[in-house]
Amino acid sequence: MNPEGTRRKLVETYMRTGSISQTAHLWGTSRALVRKWVRRYQEEGLAGLRDCSRRPRRSPRRTPPEVEAKVYAARKRTGYGRKRLAWYLWREEGLALSPHTLHHILRRQGFLGRKKKRKTLYPVHWAWEQGKPFALVQVDMKDILDKATLGTALWDHLRKTGLPRYQWTFLEGRTRLRFLAWSREVTQTHALCFVGLALLWLRAHGIGEEVVVQTDWGAEFGGYNPRKIAALQQRYFASLGARLARIPLGKKEYNGRVERSHRTDGEEFYIPFLGQVRTEEEFLKVAAGWVYYYNLVRPHYGKGMEGKPPFLVLQELGYALPQEFAVFPPLILDKISADWVLSMASRGGNDVLAHYSVIVPPFFKRPHVLSSESLSWNLSFDLHSVWAKNGVLCVGLKQLQEAANLSLKFSHLNGVTMPWGCQCKKLLLMKKLSGPE
Repeated sequence: MNPEGTRRKLVETYMRTGSISQTAHLWGTSRALVRKWVRRYQEEGLAGLRDCSRRPRRSPRRTPPEVEAKVYAARKRTGYGRKRLAWYLWREEGLALSPHTLHHILRRQGFLGRKKKRKTLYPVHWAWEQGKPFALVQVDMKDILDKATLGTALWDHLRKTGLPRYQWTFLEGRTRLRFLAWSREVTQTHALCFVGLALLWLRAHGIGEEVVVQTDWGAEFGGYNPRKIAALQQRYFASLGARLARIPLGKKEYNGRVERSHRTDGEEFYIPFLGQVRTEEEFLKVAAGWVYYYNLVRPHYGKGMEGKPPFLVLQELGYALPQEFAVFPPLILDKISADWVLSMASRGGNDVLAHYSVIVPPFFKRPHVLSSESLSWNLSFDLHSVWAKNGVLCVGLKQLQEAANLSLKFSHLNGVTMPWGCQCKKLLLMKKLSGPE
């Protein structure tokens, strides 16, 4: 029986007995409660037995209607949850509203959250749940030429300009820190080159622990052939201190963090900026700014992130790395992958890189020598020549900030209001993170 029906029965008991005290005794309640409902029934009839609004007559601290309208418009435009929406409104509108306040505003506007319970994406046995970075990385390839994501105009622009169609992503599972590259074709050669360079980037900065490289079942990562996967492991991954792993068949959610980052790429990078780029050189400059922003500035709200950028979380977990580590320069793999794989195949075995003794990452002004004491694998590669051939050479933090600034100007001039493409004054956030070149 609902509360209104119960109150009606209570009034009927009073009308039958004619006594407040006896009714209260029969119902096991107080006389004051019986008087309350009898009086409301006598004054208003059955309507008086309904619950009345508890809303106060005055709410002097309620958010003004014009501010609620801005919140509603921003939520409808971005689709963000309350935490990221609070950050977005602070950056874009200068509104300092707590996530708790936004929850109440959105509820009044009819946004009730997810209707279905979110599917669990991460089983209990993943390495990053132990809190140790670089134990697991997720690697995946994204096809940018997707009309459903880009829309017809951007899809046609990408096709006509001949810009790289495929994005390769190397994502560290605990902190979400990412390295990116692009290509015009999907080949196993590109996959091996990209993962190899990303692993060497880790080794060049003194990260020597074994890395589990988790991929899907695409042919570029060995496909469904166990012998081929074992051969790739022995020939290319073992020498780099890595172990190739697979997600369960048909379970893309096991690579959920890299898949979710691809959605962010579409919403915050390709849709706002792709239409402004026509040449490969322009694309690399804007991409460099996006890598810088994603790893060093953009807040993340997933598990264990608490609104912090990936590199800051990495530092808080005890990794004293320079900021340059987080800005792995973007690559066009079509120009370098064949040379990379051939250079490894020409030597054979697991010591194919042992003839190099110096790594020259593009940020260092002089070679960075790796000793056998600091790295358990005597592996290194002339990364300087790789980026020189790719058209990106000796890039420092200043140049990356300029690339990010270029992207910000693109968005500002074209009226795009995306989280990282807004007013140029927001570059102050980047300046706080800048360091020596």
